[in-house]
Amino acid sequence: MNPFMWSLLYFVLLLFSEVAHATYHLRAGDPQLITAQSYAQTRQNGQPMFRTLNPAKTDSPCRSRPLDLVFIIDSSRSVRPAEFEKVRIFLANMVDTLDVGSDATRVAVVNYASTVKIEFLLKDHFNKLDLKKAIARIEPLATGTMTGLAIKTAMKEAFTEQSGARSRSRNIAKVAIIVTDGRPQDQVEGVSAEARATEIEIYAVGVDRADMRSLQLMASLPLEEHVFYVETYGVIEKLTSKFRETLCGVDPCAMGHDCEHICINSNASYYCKCRNGYVLNADKRTCSLKREEVRAEVVEDPCKCEAMLAFQKQTQAAIQQLTDKLADISGRIEHLENMLGRA
Repeated sequence: MNPFMWSLLYFVLLLFSEVAHATYHLRAGDPQLITAQSYAQTRQNGQPMFRTLNPAKTDSPCRSRPLDLVFIIDSSRSVRPAEFEKVRIFLANMVDTLDVGSDATRVAVVNYASTVKIEFLLKDHFNKLDLKKAIARIEPLATGTMTGLAIKTAMKEAFTEQSGARSRSRNIAKVAIIVTDGRPQDQVEGVSAEARATEIEIYAVGVDRADMRSLQLMASLPLEEHVFYVETYGVIEKLTSKFRETLCGVDPCAMGHDCEHICINSNASYYCKCRNGYVLNADKRTCSLKREEVRAEVVEDPCKCEAMLAFQKQTQAAIQQLTDKLADISGRIEHLENMLGRA
């Protein structure tokens, strides 16, 4: 192996060493990190694992993907007035993280105890100020914990087009976030499965005395991404950053794609498109020149002069693309050599 390759190998090993060293120090006890429990993730001894959330991300700008989002909140007698106020603050903070609007994220709240009350529908408020005013007016309902009835009500009444949910053809994600501190007094498994079958994604948040098995029966898969637990209502706001990471929109094309010509974002995924004059091949990634256009050139120009010019232009363009790529690669190699030289 020549000296340059030895230097390159040393540089790569040094880089991985620094990354591993930095990761080693990001522990739960670090004051820069906030810990939240996820009961869906368990060790072999049955103890809950800890999910770390970086509070710095809470203040970062976020554009949420469009959602039809329904909060289903437990306001039974076990939730004290001061604790219910924490729930309202959590909802208000969640609204602040979302891109709210008629064509963006729509929000509804279903309040439940022994009875169920839809506080407001997806079609009622399309700006953050009105949403937070409506949240501030929500009052607890007292006794009972009819979680199954609340999920059924959300599915049958809150997630309907009449109530403001977008039609399935628009491909807008439907999300329910359930917050509870108790054990359901009715069955949740069947109705939750029915809701998930209608493409409603369910997150279950347990507080204090919440029954973990019930949370797992309600939530969507994978459970480690949809079931969460906090010890008290006093720290439920810490989950805001987790949901921010989950609900924030991403740019799949910017994250990397294999489209030959053009990448088009489509919610959380992407598809490929070709430039004018080309068609997408069966692999849905690469492009070929339209055959009909080639035939037209031959018919219109029997002497093939224009066709030859077109071929020359295409060849020159292909050569230029290869030249640009080689120049880019050369630049990267030169940059790496400079870095190694400085090292």
